[in-house]
Amino acid sequence: MNKMITSSSNSIIKEIKSLHRKKDRWMKRSFFVEGIRAIDDCIKSSANVEYLVYSDMLFEIKGGKELYDTICLENYKLYYISDKLFKEVSDTEKPQGILAVVNYDIKRIDDVLKEKENFIILLDRVQDPGNMGTIIRTADAFGSNGVIVTEGCVDIFNPKTVRSTMGSIFHIPLLYYRSANEAIRDLKNSSIKVITTSLDAKDYCFDVDFRTNFALVIGNEASGVSSEVMAESDLLIKIPMPGDAESLNAAIASSVIMYEVLRQRLKLK
Repeated sequence: MNKMITSSSNSIIKEIKSLHRKKDRWMKRSFFVEGIRAIDDCIKSSANVEYLVYSDMLFEIKGGKELYDTICLENYKLYYISDKLFKEVSDTEKPQGILAVVNYDIKRIDDVLKEKENFIILLDRVQDPGNMGTIIRTADAFGSNGVIVTEGCVDIFNPKTVRSTMGSIFHIPLLYYRSANEAIRDLKNSSIKVITTSLDAKDYCFDVDFRTNFALVIGNEASGVSSEVMAESDLLIKIPMPGDAESLNAAIASSVIMYEVLRQRLKLK
């Protein structure tokens, strides 16, 4: 279904603009995603697309016409708007003329647990959209079965976060808790060991057996994991750093550890 929208006062345009705000994204359980690659990932992942809007800019980008043809074949709700109107709803400096509004579902811990080798990521006050997106993308790449986001973290459906995931937001289950301690309670009730990153830890990540059920806690970019969460953790670990740098970016540190998890599990097989 392909319709034209010409006015910025149209309800569809107003809704997309409202989804720039966190409170509206959570109230409506929707977010938007932009760009040819992101929309392609969205469609291939069978995400719950409510509708799409496009403008003539789409046909000026490589792959735009092909994506448009795919969308039409799938019979999505589709709205045509002018380039000017598209720039009003876009969150990017150089929009590509295609945007989808997607309904999302927040999973519960029982939805993501496997019979064995559970590998959960728990985020404590991670506030940079780029870090958040990269962590979600890395968790997807290295086989985590879910990412828990807690109050105080940047919104996972923030447009910048969504872009940073490079499509992984459609692949990996996302969970939400009001506090990290609530999440830890549920994890321990499910026999999931809680392992937390800390510069003050005695154990190195390479000396820990990651072939069991566990959750890895990643903390705030500036202050790390809170003392309350550390107190509830089963084990504190750190990355060996023989150089002069005091610490690593949260996304890079989590990537190093997640790769070690994968290395151990592949070696086991």
